[in-house]
Amino acid sequence: MAVDKITLDKTTVDKVTWDRVGRVTEPGRYMYTFGWLTITAGDLEIWKLYPQAAFTLLAQPGGSDASLGEEFHLGTFDVAPGAPPFTTH
Repeated sequence: MAVDKITLDKTTVDKVTWDRVGRVTEPGRYMYTFGWLTITAGDLEIWKLYPQAAFTLLAQPGGSDASLGEEFHLGTFDVAPGAPPFTTH
């Protein structure tokens, strides 16, 4: 499973969509190719309202057993990642 990488001013930000995580329907901790991902009920509510939303993938601080893989959770999101930037004049 791939994770989109968006480069902004020399900073790489990982983004993940509902499709990329298999459109899970229950909150929980899921194993993916990039590590363990915790998805909350709130994350799922956002995806139900905005199915194309892309969340920032955030690494959680390492636990006592790093051999089990990295831990991630979802951060901020963009409801229309493919849309042009909004501008006002």
